[in-house]
Amino acid sequence: MLNNGKLFLRFAEEKDIPVILSLIKELAEYEKLLDEVRVTEEILKENLFGKRRYAEVIIAELDGKTAGQALFFHNFSTFLGKPGIYLEDLYVKQEFRGKGIGKALLNKIIEIAKERIKNTGKNYSVTEKLNSAIQMQIFESKVEYKRKHLKKLQRT
Repeated sequence: MLNNGKLFLRFAEEKDIPVILSLIKELAEYEKLLDEVRVTEEILKENLFGKRRYAEVIIAELDGKTAGQALFFHNFSTFLGKPGIYLEDLYVKQEFRGKGIGKALLNKIIEIAKERIKNTGKNYSVTEKLNSAIQMQIFESKVEYKRKHLKKLQRT
């Protein structure tokens, strides 16, 4: 579905911090939550590329232009006693939507989960089985969930 474009997915590097922050802000603007963004380049540097890396980012580039990103981190299911990967944010720039980039990012996260979590169970299997419509519904639900909880926090 990329229509002759060349898609490249890669792990973010420290030099990508301005791009990561820009995409975070674009996502927040899309969610109408831009005024809630507190993250800075310094915070991203410390937490994504510092001594302890709390999350990772996959950057999507189409024809050499930044098209989107997926930010994820490892988690642990106390009920299953098994590790997993949690996809915090997946964002594709408006002009690159409808080209299969979001699906490619999701597939990359699934690939990473399979590689890193092999022999420990399939905490990624639900995502693996979702079709595009359900994935979008979950994304929109997540946006609404964040919106509601941020509003609750503001009131307290």
